[in-house]
Amino acid sequence: MNEAAPKILELKNIVRTFGEGKRTLDVLRGANLDVHAGEVVALVGPSGAGKSTLLHIAGLLEAPSSGDVLIDGQSCIGLGDDDRTLVRRYNIGFVYQYHHLLPEFSALENIIIPQIVAGIDKSTAKSRAYELLEWMGLSERADHRPGKLSGGEQQRVAIARALAASPRVLLADEPTGNLDPSTADDVFNVLMHLARGAGLAALVATHNPDLAKRMDRIVRVEDGILVEG
Repeated sequence: MNEAAPKILELKNIVRTFGEGKRTLDVLRGANLDVHAGEVVALVGPSGAGKSTLLHIAGLLEAPSSGDVLIDGQSCIGLGDDDRTLVRRYNIGFVYQYHHLLPEFSALENIIIPQIVAGIDKSTAKSRAYELLEWMGLSERADHRPGKLSGGEQQRVAIARALAASPRVLLADEPTGNLDPSTADDVFNVLMHLARGAGLAALVATHNPDLAKRMDRIVRVEDGILVEG
C-alpha cells in the first residue's frame, strides 16, 4: 500500500445491532477501516460474520446503529436520503456475486444506462462503455444481451458497469463466487487491474483465500470488529 495515497473510504467505529424479539444481535461492534486510493483490500471471515452488512453500510445502502462512513473526507451517515443517493451515484460502484444485469438490454446498454442516470451525456456514455468493453476483451460482444453471454462475460460486464461512472470507491461482494476457478481468476485479474489503474479504493469480500492473498491487504471480521491479516 502507498501510505502517501489519500484515504478515500473511512469506516469509523461502525456498530450494527439487530433486534430479535427480546434479544439484541451485535453484528458489528466498532469496526474501523481506512482504504486508500489505488488500494484493493480483501474482506474475509466466515459466513454470518457481517461482511455483507459492512459492505452495505460502506456503500450507504444501510445505516449503522452508530459510527460514520467518510468518502473523500465527507461524512455521509448524517446526510439525508437524497444526498446519500447522490453520493452513491457519483462515488460508489458495486459488484455482486450475481451480475444483476438488465436482461432486456445489451452489454453495451447495461454500461451506458448508469452513466446516463449519473448525468453523463449519451455520446460520452457510449464511448466510455465501448472503451470498458474493449478493456474487458468483450468489444465483439457489445450487442449481446446477458442471456447470450457466459458467466464470466456477464461478470466482466457487471464490473465495467460498476466502473462506468468513474466512482471513487468500488465495493465487491464475492464477485467471483459464482464462477469456475479458471474464469474466476480471469475476472479477478480484470477487477484488480482496473481498480488499481483507476486509483479506486476497493473493498472486496471473498471466501477464496488464494484471491485474498493477491490483494494489497487482508482484513478479517472477528467478533464484530476488523482485524488486520
